[in-house]
Amino acid sequence: MSGDLVVLDRPERLSTVVRPTRVPIASEGNSIDAADSPHRGRHGATAAASLKASIRGLYDLTKPRIVMMILITTGMSAMFLAGTDLSMWMMMHLMIGTAAVAGSASVMNQFIEREADAKMMRTMKRPLPSGLVSPGAALIFGITIGLLGTAYLAINVGQSTAFVGVATWVGYVMLYTPLKQKTAWNTTVGAIAGALPMMMGFAAAGGSLTDPRGWLLVAVLFLWQYPHFMAIAWMYRGQYADAGFKMTPVVEPTGKSAGWQAIAGALALPAVLITLVLPYNYAPLFAVLAVAASFGMIRSSFRFCGSPNDVTARQLLMSSLVQLPASLAVLIAARLLG
Repeated sequence: MSGDLVVLDRPERLSTVVRPTRVPIASEGNSIDAADSPHRGRHGATAAASLKASIRGLYDLTKPRIVMMILITTGMSAMFLAGTDLSMWMMMHLMIGTAAVAGSASVMNQFIEREADAKMMRTMKRPLPSGLVSPGAALIFGITIGLLGTAYLAINVGQSTAFVGVATWVGYVMLYTPLKQKTAWNTTVGAIAGALPMMMGFAAAGGSLTDPRGWLLVAVLFLWQYPHFMAIAWMYRGQYADAGFKMTPVVEPTGKSAGWQAIAGALALPAVLITLVLPYNYAPLFAVLAVAASFGMIRSSFRFCGSPNDVTARQLLMSSLVQLPASLAVLIAARLLG
C-alpha cells in the first residue's frame, strides 16, 4: 500500500509509467514483477520494524529498572538468611520467577492506568498511552507472564515464595493501583506491596513466613519507601493532580505531611537495621555503619520537611538512592562476618 501511495503522490510521472517487464528467477522457477520487488522489501522491513517496536514496547511495560531493583532486594534478602550456603541454582530460579511476577504487576498497573498516564507528561510516552502497544496485547502479556512466573516459582523455588509473589501482585495491582485515585493511604498499601519481595527472598532461602527476621527485612524496604516516594510525589504533584491521583502532596499541598512521613520512615529505618545486625559478631560496628548509611537520608528528610520545594525533594530522592544499597551492604557484611 505504501508503494501505491508514493506513485499517487507524484501525478506528473503517471504518463511516463510503462508496465515493467517480468524478470524470471531461475532458482524459484517463477517470476515476479520487478517494480514490486522494492515495495515488497520496504513492506517487509516496515513489518519487521513494527514487530521489533511492539516487542520493545512490551518489554518497557515491565519497567525493567524497577524490576532490577526488586531483584536486587530479593536476592539480598535470600543472601542475608543463607549466607555462604546460598545456592546459585536457587538464586537463578528466584530471579527468573520474580522478574516475571514483578514485570506482570507493572504491565497490569499501566494497563489499568493507561488513561491517567496519558494526562501526565512523565508517563504520556509510555507504550500504552502512546499507542505503541494495544491494551489487549498488554493485558494478555501481563496475565501470561504473571501466571508463568508464579508457576515457575512454585515448581523451582517453593510454594511459600510463590504465595508471597501472588500477595505482592494482588497488593500492587488490585489494591494500590485503584487506591491511588481514592485516598492518600495508597502510599502505605503500595509500600507494603513493594516490600514483600524481601520476604520472597527470605522464604526462597528456607526461611519461615513466621520468622521475625523476614518481617524485619520487609520493614527495611517498607520504611525506605516513605522518604523515597514522598520526594517523587512532591516533584510530580502537579501531574499527579492532573491525573486524579490522590498522593499526599496533592491532598495536603503544603508538603508538611509528606515531610513528616519522610522523617518517620528515615528515623525508624536505622532502628530496624540495628535490630537485624545485633545477633552477629561486631554488632556495635555494624550498628554504627547502619546509622551512617541512613544519616544522609535523615538529614535530607528534615530539610525537605522544613522547606518543601523541588530542590530539597530532589536531594531527598538522591539520598534515598544512596541509602538503600548502603544499608543492604551493611546487612550482608554483618551476616557474612557474623
